[in-house]
Amino acid sequence: MNETVCRVVIVDDHPLFRKGLSQLLQTLPEFRLIGEAACGEEGLALACALQPDLLLLDLNMKDLSGLQVLRGVREAKLDTRVVMITVSDHGDDLVAALRGGADGYLLKDMEPEEMLEALRNAAAGRVVVSDKLTHCLAAALRAERRPDTVAEAGLTEQERRILELIASGLSNKLIGRELDIAEGTVKVHVKHILRKLGLRSRVEAAVWAVERLRAGD
Repeated sequence: MNETVCRVVIVDDHPLFRKGLSQLLQTLPEFRLIGEAACGEEGLALACALQPDLLLLDLNMKDLSGLQVLRGVREAKLDTRVVMITVSDHGDDLVAALRGGADGYLLKDMEPEEMLEALRNAAAGRVVVSDKLTHCLAAALRAERRPDTVAEAGLTEQERRILELIASGLSNKLIGRELDIAEGTVKVHVKHILRKLGLRSRVEAAVWAVERLRAGD
């Protein structure tokens, strides 16, 4: 990214908002607007052609959604930071955008000074989220449920056996001996088990297994 000037593209189907945001960016010398698009398809094509430093992207548009454009930008492997600017304050949209690779999620009703400061931070490489949405993000993450059963988790028979052995306190090496497979293979299975269960450690997996497998699941 250019260290002195951040090249910006705006994609939004509301011309008044595009104009307002454009005028706002013009108040700061470190931003230079290099393109605007009024729909998702045009915006994705423009982003691929211009490869801006910063893409300001509406979430809800009539053709491609902001999330689809974001996905296209990431698949094109552009070195572009993407900030969603939207009216949606739903936690699901926020989480979907961040998981899709967005570098920020800002609400359109922010004060101009707050918006500029957030965009400065985004251009500097920071992830930015409107202050009023932090509670939505926390609530959305808390609401995510982990699977309650092996079937719900989609564990294979081998993964289930390995999970039971983890719960019995066996190391990867001993699990490998028990199942006559390589220790490296066990590690791969453990990684898959943790991902499927939404857990971060084998200790958490062991607790999950004790609570559910031994209850008859």
